[in-house]
Amino acid sequence: MTVLAQSTETPVIDQRQKVQRARIRSGAASGELTRRETVKARSDQRRIRRTERRAKADGEMTTEERARIQRKQNKASRSLRRNKQDDQQRPGTN
Repeated sequence: MTVLAQSTETPVIDQRQKVQRARIRSGAASGELTRRETVKARSDQRRIRRTERRAKADGEMTTEERARIQRKQNKASRSLRRNKQDDQQRPGTN
């Protein structure tokens, strides 16, 4: 049983998600992200968490599943970076 528990642990994935959530909160608070961009970024994170839950559902996280999640995280991170740096600001913020 211990082997199965260890194979579904995802500290790297979990840490990246935590950092992404903080980046989204920061961008929303500063106005770097528009409302639409914030909604999209949060939706991307929900999709990644759902993928992770499905991958863990059978009690084992395969290398392919980890790679799929990492690709999704990379894509979400690039999108978030572009949106934060695109010089659009949410109305009402300076």
